[in-house]
Amino acid sequence: MTTTAQLWEILQPYLEAERLELDDVELSGSGKGRVLRVAIDGEGLDIDRLSELSRGISRKLDNETSLDGAYQLEVTTPGLERKLRRPEQFVRAVGREIVAKVGSAEAKRTVRGILASANEDSFAVDVDNQTEVFRYDDLVKANTVFRWEKAPKPGH
Repeated sequence: MTTTAQLWEILQPYLEAERLELDDVELSGSGKGRVLRVAIDGEGLDIDRLSELSRGISRKLDNETSLDGAYQLEVTTPGLERKLRRPEQFVRAVGREIVAKVGSAEAKRTVRGILASANEDSFAVDVDNQTEVFRYDDLVKANTVFRWEKAPKPGH
């Protein structure tokens, strides 16, 4: 069975050769409902480019993995509200608003604020003029937040 880490090792060099960045790989579901999501970031990504990359990724996976059984491949961009799972993703999101669920099995809480800093071991969030530091080991899930700004009314 191929793991997410193995998929990452297969896909990252392919996408780097295409001058793109592998943002995330997620394998979820089971049986006929299994989905492999590959999120790609970079310049010039439109529907045609994603379709071309999807075909290339599919060929790469057919040749180099032992993904047992059927799965649906979804190739996409990370979107406006990006999932944060790896330290590199946190580093790129410094300065953006995030929402994170952190804590142990007994006491989880949700934190919302500006991502102040991130390194290999932890990240810091500014919440109500105070900076709180969290270890990735305590992270349940996190993502960036996109806020729609109201457009001014015409004539004002």
